[in-house]
Amino acid sequence: MSEYGIALDLGTSGFRAQAVDLSMGKVISTAITTRHPLPGANVIDHVNFAMDTGANVANKLIMDAVNRLFDLLRIDLARVTTIGACGNPFQMSLFQNIEIRDLAFAGKHMLESLGVKPQARDGDIVPARSIGLLGMPDASVIIPPAVSHEIGADALAMLLMTGAMGQEEPCLVIDYGTNAEMALIVEGKVYTGSAAAGPALEGQQIEKGMLASPGTISDVRIKENGWESWVLDEAYIPQQGDMVDPADGTLVSAGKCHGRAQGVTGTGVVAALDSGIRSGLIKMPTILTQDHLLHFQDGMYITEADVAEAGKAIGALRAGYLTLMREAGLWIEDVPISFMSGASGLYVDARKAQRIGMVSPGSGRIIQFGNTSLAMAKELTTGKNTLDDLRSFARQLRASHCMFATSEDFKNLYSIELSLWTYGMPMSAYNDMLDIYSMPHLPSEPANASVERRAVRDISDLGELGMAVLYDPGMILRGELPGCIECRKCVKECPEKALTIESGTPPQAVIRSDLCMGTACKRCELICPTHSMTLKALR
Repeated sequence: MSEYGIALDLGTSGFRAQAVDLSMGKVISTAITTRHPLPGANVIDHVNFAMDTGANVANKLIMDAVNRLFDLLRIDLARVTTIGACGNPFQMSLFQNIEIRDLAFAGKHMLESLGVKPQARDGDIVPARSIGLLGMPDASVIIPPAVSHEIGADALAMLLMTGAMGQEEPCLVIDYGTNAEMALIVEGKVYTGSAAAGPALEGQQIEKGMLASPGTISDVRIKENGWESWVLDEAYIPQQGDMVDPADGTLVSAGKCHGRAQGVTGTGVVAALDSGIRSGLIKMPTILTQDHLLHFQDGMYITEADVAEAGKAIGALRAGYLTLMREAGLWIEDVPISFMSGASGLYVDARKAQRIGMVSPGSGRIIQFGNTSLAMAKELTTGKNTLDDLRSFARQLRASHCMFATSEDFKNLYSIELSLWTYGMPMSAYNDMLDIYSMPHLPSEPANASVERRAVRDISDLGELGMAVLYDPGMILRGELPGCIECRKCVKECPEKALTIESGTPPQAVIRSDLCMGTACKRCELICPTHSMTLKALR
């Protein structure tokens, strides 16, 4: 009988798992979640939730989702012997149910006053049953090390799996996700940062947005008679869709995927922004059509609120990599190579992403990868990479982390980005703003970059059984609401339809955890006339 291994990527926007036949090193199946099981739009929201409700509640949500995800792999879990896991330090700590306050608070004296003992996070191998994984009595989980509290296993994966460390010239590598990890590599030294970009570039918090899945618009191309949509098929390969007039959605010509579009994924949002700006239909933050929408096939569209939401994410990315360049004493022209990883980094049109600021304008060479965290987890599972190998790499890594939250350069750069994307400042004034902060200028046009895509799909091999999807990874959370008058204004205000109120003494809030946007939203709390509604009450 074959023994199995499981590779697990604990991402900020969702989880991915693969079953592997260890005797053959062959992928059997893949399973993914559509969302993260914890309330929130980024890692900061997840941490706030765990701090407010208790790490045990957060761990319970994560382990329930992981166990249900493993069930979708369609293998005999009793024959699993090895699980390789990968994620950022917060996700890995919540997965293990260990202390997170040493990650959330800075400073030795603060931690001592709270009675918090910093965790080693040097990697470990633990029995699967000891952390709550079900049906695998003989399995062990390999936990990769973190270089520091800020540079976790996901950053190691990004550096190792892309080959960025082997470049002779300075290069940037960015994992484009809800929590965008980035690193600038200069002569063997690594400068890292993490930007809470938010979920817009993955299709979330966009009115017609969806995570990448069959039926989502992943690209938009300007043609002579209209805009052409490209729609992901069942194998996640973009197929030519309809051409429509972007001003009103009038069909110009039907494509192969006519009638199949169900939403717009993050890469489609990027393409829409680039197309709108280039064609003059977007003048931030306004869409210059009669109904203030940009239209695609099958009734899909982008709103002005979507433009602002995506713009804030792009602004965080650009402010982040420019800040790292400042840390290293470099600027745009000094960094000729950019690596793009993650689903958004792979599927997006790299030149469009560069034109709107997601990629450094000085990069003349852009290299696109898929999911590096899952790839490294698979190598751990199969023994191609070992815990000792990763520990050795982590010890030798000459790295320094830039905390964007406390960086004056980041604050100044992000203020410029907000002026651009939300307050209507023209791009022509960007360099004038840089002058105010004594920073060098950006070029008027990006480099004419060569683009190399080293994967067809985010997950290159789905396995012989293909992919299964866990559409509801969350659980139902409840909280008593003393003082609630049952006006249900909170229910009407919830943008994700995650909340209901059950009558009782007192009434109860009932929330589906994976739909709730957590501390990134709190619209339910803000509109409550009696201040009864509080997310902290949820269990």
